[in-house]
Parts: sequence; C-alpha cells; structure tokens
Amino acid sequence: MHAFLRHTLLFLFASLSAPFAYADLQTSQGSATITPVVERLKGPWAFAFLPNGELLITEKRGKLLHVNASGKRSTVKGLPAIHVQGQGGLLDVIVARDFAQSRTIFLTYAKKQEGGAGTAVMRARLSEDGKKLTEQRQIFEMAAGSSGGRHFGSRIVQDNDGMLFLSIGERGDRPSAQNLARHEGSIVRITPNGEVSSGNPFVTTSGAQGEIWSYGHRNPQGLALDLSGRLWAVEHGAKGGDELNLIEKGANYGWPVISYGTHYSGFKIGEGTAKPGMKQPQFYWDPSIAPSGLMIYSGKLWPQWKGDFFVGSLKFDYISRLSGPVPREVEQLRGDSTKRVRDVREGPSGGIWFLSEDKGTLYRMTPGG
Repeated sequence: MHAFLRHTLLFLFASLSAPFAYADLQTSQGSATITPVVERLKGPWAFAFLPNGELLITEKRGKLLHVNASGKRSTVKGLPAIHVQGQGGLLDVIVARDFAQSRTIFLTYAKKQEGGAGTAVMRARLSEDGKKLTEQRQIFEMAAGSSGGRHFGSRIVQDNDGMLFLSIGERGDRPSAQNLARHEGSIVRITPNGEVSSGNPFVTTSGAQGEIWSYGHRNPQGLALDLSGRLWAVEHGAKGGDELNLIEKGANYGWPVISYGTHYSGFKIGEGTAKPGMKQPQFYWDPSIAPSGLMIYSGKLWPQWKGDFFVGSLKFDYISRLSGPVPREVEQLRGDSTKRVRDVREGPSGGIWFLSEDKGTLYRMTPGG
C-alpha cells in the first residue's frame, strides 16, 4: 500500500475510534478544551469515577452503565426495581470511600410504594469486571405516601466520617417540607448501613423522622462537600428563587413559607422572603436556572478557581461558577456542549467533568493549549 494512503487511513481510523477534543469554551482563565468521553447516552443523570480510569453512569430510565478505561461500555446487572415516572427513575451514584477494599457503591432511585413512589438508597458490591452488582441491600427509603412524578431529589454524598447525606424533594406536596414526620423536602443523614445516627438533630423529637438532618427544602438536585468538609446544596425554586444553601444540622430552609420566587401562576409564595427561625440562602438565582449537580473545586488545574462552586443549569444551558466568601455567580461557562447540564464533578486529575442531558454525552473540560 502506498505510504500516503496508509497514513491517511490510519489517521481516519484514529479519528473515528478516539474521542474528538475541541476548544469551544472561553473562560475567565482562557480557552478550555472540551472532550466528549462517553457519547450516545439516553437520559443520563449522574456519574462516578472508579479506579484505573473506569466510570459508572446512570440513565434515568433504569440503566447503570460501566465504562472501562478504553471506552467499552456494558450494562451492569443486579439493579433493584426502578420506578420510572416523570422526574423519578435511576438517579444518583457514588463510590464508597473504602471502595478499594469493599467495592461498595451507593445508588439512589425512585421506588414504587403504597400510595405512589419515594426516593430510596441501595448499597451493593460491584463485581471485579464491573458487570454486575452483588450483596444488594436497600438501606433507606422515604416514608410512603407521596404520589406523582415530581421532586424526588436526589443526590447523595459521603462525608469524611463515612456518613451518607441524601437530598429528597418535597414531591410536589409543599406543606410536607415543614413536617418532621415526613421525609419530603429534607436532607437525611444515615450510616453506610442505613442506620439513624445518634448525632442527628431530631432523634429524640416525638413523631419526627430520625434520619432528617435539615428540612424546608423544595427539590435539591446538587449536594457537595467544600474543601473544609461543610455540606452545601443547590435546589430548584419555583418561578425564580433557585437556591444555594450551606446545610446546617437541624436547620429549616423555609420552603414553602419563605422563598425568593413566586408560584408559576404568578402568586406570592408563603409569607415573603424571610422569617425568624428560617435560614436564608447563601445565593439565589432569579430567574431560575434549574440547577442540577454541584461541585466545589480543588484548584488542581485552575488554581484561581480553588474553592469555587460549579452548578449545572438545565434551563439556560450553562455551568454557573460562583466565587467569594459569600458565593456569587461570577461566570457562566457556556458552549455547544453545555446543553441541559445534569451533573458536574471534578475528575481524579482535576478536570471538570459534566453530563449534558440534551447531548447525551459525558464531557471533560481541561485547560486549553
């Protein structure tokens, strides 16, 4: 074969088989290179990093995908029964801090219940080849009684002590977010085995759900620890009033009594924007951006962004960067790849990874040049 033709064919083959990287996103720190890592996803919701360059990706319709370091994907077997309705389905996934020893992962999902459906958590062991789950055990489900397909939450994080925090939306039942007898509209804290911690704020409160850590939330779809180990959440408001909140033990975040948004009808929500005993957001968006996914950056590749917040926008197709002692939106990272950003996480090497729901693609962002 002629050398020129051989080289041309090799170039074309490499172009087809490798991800195509392109710098299409300008930032305050210069050009960023966006690389599609996994494409042709259907309704992606969350992703997690495994050792040796492997990934787990959830699709809301009820599929968990394993992607090996060479990009080959397989469907992981052994999931629980997933209730797919509206915003419910297979939702978040995280890898346990002791994964190297235990191979434990945690999944959140919508589960069929008497009277409707609710958010649940499963703990399982991932096989060595990444193709199946074993030792599956449901370790939490919210108290039954919610119907409809709205506001399941649901992000999960594990703190430095191994405790799990799970966000649960109020399921469209607004008053329930102020009712400690219900899990709706709360962030719960449980042990890795699903037990109620004795350090939770309402374990001795008569009639309260002992798992509740904070309440008065509408629909938190972003949850992350900052560099000091503090817990933060972003949640959907109604028409306006999406919030970034610093989550504190036993705190009431006000929904639906106070809000910076209005009902979609235009009517006022509750009693206004503030009330004694109810927490104010650290920042709010108006108009709403529909926030999903939250990452607080280490500064590994962009030192100037150390400690900054990165939040996906489902509505306006960008990644919001917030900065400062009192966080404020200072930049919108926007490009062809940022269509309906569902999840944002920092990669092992410091890249900023994000899922575009509309593009059906998991992207990696690194400094350009």
